[in-house]
Amino acid sequence: MALTKKQPRSKFYELLQAQIHNEFNASQQYIALAVWFDAEDLPQLAKHFYKQSVEERNHAMALVQYMLDTDHHVEIPGTGDVRNDFSDVRELIELALQQEKDVATDIQQLAKAARAEEDYIGEQFTQWFLKEQVEEISQMSTLLNIVKRADGNLFEVENHLHRESVGDSGADSGMPPVAGGAL
Repeated sequence: MALTKKQPRSKFYELLQAQIHNEFNASQQYIALAVWFDAEDLPQLAKHFYKQSVEERNHAMALVQYMLDTDHHVEIPGTGDVRNDFSDVRELIELALQQEKDVATDIQQLAKAARAEEDYIGEQFTQWFLKEQVEEISQMSTLLNIVKRADGNLFEVENHLHRESVGDSGADSGMPPVAGGAL
């Protein structure tokens, strides 16, 4: 049985591997937020964050597929710590917004590394993720504004989420292929 030769790791691919961890961790954190909302009988907020969790999982698996497609070894990491305790809804949404801002910074570093290494295919691959982060940050900023305006009336937030479409639910046709298929 012949073994395929694997490409040496560049900084870009090291960052991709790290981003797989970040995306899986984001997915787990969103599950924790969804469960908190479920426990508080806030089904629309719970549903929103369960969907966000799946979307982050799909992002991780798109990174995995890209690494497989470019003949790089992939290691599926464990996830980091997940916060489960909150005292106020605003804390959860602020955490989600900060998480999306951090991911945007990470993706920018990926694009920068690809460009520095003259990996134009890698740089092109990161473009969808950069666009996605604009949408994610905007979505979480809007949700935080809705929570602030509701001033503690979480049924207004629930009604907003029931009434309005927030985000694309990960159904962007331009999304890179996902290892195993998108959920």
